[in-house]
Amino acid sequence: MSLQRMLKLHYVLVLVLCVSASEDFDWTKNERGSFYYGTFPTGFSWGAGGSAYQTEGAWDKDGKGMSIWDVFAHKKGKIFLNDTADHSCEGYYKFKDDITLMKDMKFNHYRFSISWPRIFPNGIKADHINEKGIKYYDDLINMLLDNNITPIVTLYHWDLPQVLQEKYGGWQNVSMVNYFNDFANLCFERFGDRVKYWITFNNPWSSAVEGYETGEHAPGLKMRGTGAYKAAHHIIKAHAKVWHTYDTQWRSKQKGLVGISLLADWGEPVDITNQRDIEAAERYVQFYMGWFATPIFNGDYPQVMKDYIGRKSAQQGLGTSRLPVFSSQEKSYIKGTCDFLGIGHFTTRYITQKNYPSGRGNSYFTDRDLVELVDPRWPDPGSEWLYSVPWGFRRLLNFVKTQYGNPMIYVTENGVSEKVQRCTDLCDDWRMQYFKDYINEMLKALKDGVNVKGYTAWSLLDKFEWDEGFSERFGLFYVDFLNKNKPRYPKASVQYYKRIISSNGFPNQREVESWRRKATETCSSSNQLLAAARRKSQQDNKEQAGMPKVWPVHDEV
Repeated sequence: MSLQRMLKLHYVLVLVLCVSASEDFDWTKNERGSFYYGTFPTGFSWGAGGSAYQTEGAWDKDGKGMSIWDVFAHKKGKIFLNDTADHSCEGYYKFKDDITLMKDMKFNHYRFSISWPRIFPNGIKADHINEKGIKYYDDLINMLLDNNITPIVTLYHWDLPQVLQEKYGGWQNVSMVNYFNDFANLCFERFGDRVKYWITFNNPWSSAVEGYETGEHAPGLKMRGTGAYKAAHHIIKAHAKVWHTYDTQWRSKQKGLVGISLLADWGEPVDITNQRDIEAAERYVQFYMGWFATPIFNGDYPQVMKDYIGRKSAQQGLGTSRLPVFSSQEKSYIKGTCDFLGIGHFTTRYITQKNYPSGRGNSYFTDRDLVELVDPRWPDPGSEWLYSVPWGFRRLLNFVKTQYGNPMIYVTENGVSEKVQRCTDLCDDWRMQYFKDYINEMLKALKDGVNVKGYTAWSLLDKFEWDEGFSERFGLFYVDFLNKNKPRYPKASVQYYKRIISSNGFPNQREVESWRRKATETCSSSNQLLAAARRKSQQDNKEQAGMPKVWPVHDEV
């Protein structure tokens, strides 16, 4: 996962925080209290997730068409070490084994995505429906339900059919709205009798900005200052159309819910006594999550986006704003199209005001007039953009509560990565600490009155991490990508998260403090299994090459 990797400023920041009361979200109130021992409400849903392109493999099997990520990853230099997800975790063939892992952890739900080109190889229903793709998802859904695991299904996790990109320009073209609706409607028809939680889009911010602004992600276009806004405009329209399709054609008989999953880093003012920093921090959140959430809940873009982009467009001599406009009919149609809000959250930034002259060119990033900073004291075990800042999670959830009328929330992504090292240690102490701290801040948010109904650890498995390839690992389970069978090995965090689930939270200090010790005890045996498998694989490779056997002196993991 690559979220604004170019922002690497490291500042030591000392903040003096004060507490005050306010009817709306209070930017000056940041409680960073002690750990809270308590449990979640009965019926709170626990699970983990993944996505089709990142985990399935089988990229050209059983009639699947090409996606924009298939094409993008096959271009040299686009992905770290030129990795591709052609095989990845081979989840297409190993989903039964993975569901066994989920059952052992006593998951309530599993979040996955349906590959559009696996169902419509050419992107269009009229061309061809791939029944083998339908059967794969049928089997996956049925086995999840047989094991009392609720499927939460994402319809679009970035893998647009390549044909639609080539013929129409992908999300730059409004025709995607109808094509996506046709795909979603077929999914409702074929799977909706069993699937009751639908997510239209996963993190459309990345699809728009990294796909059409920076070019870091597929389809790799650099349409600075315009491409992201246009793509997002069509994505929002597509989301609304799919929600209305479900509402009018399927809801009464299937009785499911349709939402969207928005990624939202938190933005904290550098100086909470400085009104300009407070406004910059709110602008950061509005340009990130509010870009999509505000139209869906209120019918139109955040006013601050309209003001800033409109003003800069005028200064650049443009006749109209680079931010597209919704008609009054579209505003009414889009408003309220959310049965629940999915929140993906990983990290936090400090934000301060910075003016970017309009003469420096068009850019989503310069339109915001702000700078993102991090505190070098924040832990950063893996991805260069992902710092562990648990208190930001509670702040974000409370912001959603006050900003959008306390909607039903499912946390759809939360987790931490590690960079791949030459030696692999499955005792992921930092991930256990991350889960403990972030889940506890979510529990505090529930105490604050935030309507959170479920939590999805990201992710079940190590997988293909977009432009970072396999160099970063988010999984609870380690996947040996060097082995053609892609075996899974539990990290210590598997046992730790399993105990959080079985306890439905953090019952008492004595019990919680024992969890890490017990989880760490289990990972040493996993380390030994992985080391033995690696030795055998290396020996097999040497024998195939006609080299003499060499026995290791000691284990190195």
